[in-house]
Amino acid sequence: MVRLAAADGFALDAFRAEAGAERTGGLVILQEIFGLTDQLKSVARFFARNGFDAIVPSLMDRASPGTVVPFGEAERARGLMSAIPWEQTAQDIAAAVRAVDGRGGVSVLGFCLGGGFALRAASGLALAGAVSYYGTRLGTLLDRPPRCPTLFHFGATDTHSPPELIAQVKQAIPSAETHVYQAGHAFANDQRSTYVKDAAERAHARTLAFLRRVHAQHQRGGR
Repeated sequence: MVRLAAADGFALDAFRAEAGAERTGGLVILQEIFGLTDQLKSVARFFARNGFDAIVPSLMDRASPGTVVPFGEAERARGLMSAIPWEQTAQDIAAAVRAVDGRGGVSVLGFCLGGGFALRAASGLALAGAVSYYGTRLGTLLDRPPRCPTLFHFGATDTHSPPELIAQVKQAIPSAETHVYQAGHAFANDQRSTYVKDAAERAHARTLAFLRRVHAQHQRGGR
């Protein structure tokens, strides 16, 4: 665990896992609505083993420092996260980006609520890439074009991203890489009953390939 300082002086917790292989770049992992869970720490370790300095900022700290909400209490978690203005969350994400910045640049990767945050961050920060796993509220964010390559993972039966929304994403960001899996919402969270192992493993493999590609491009561009 580390402490981050946002531009407005707010201090928040974060979990950091340093690259165990030759460093490819930095990666900021943006949470589901439940906070900085042990499951997200395992995701950070996975990407660290594959060459990324990974960090998970506790974006819930602005509302309730140190809080992690059980997966069965979604309404409570949603209430806490909805009380935090985007402008403050954006500062916390930027602080996490600074913490892992360096050779190869930084990408963001988000799940659920964090999947929407990843797209929004990609429109405002200088990033190597952005990855959204079953992002929520995407339909409200498509007027802000991302400044970096983007990758989207969707579940075919996810009510948060029906086929018409997926079509909107493809139309608004035609350069994006988009995949749809036979799964529902939160299919990549191996601590929830919604987990679909095959879909999660394929999504993670595609994410690694995407991140390695965009970070290589980032380095060739001299950034």
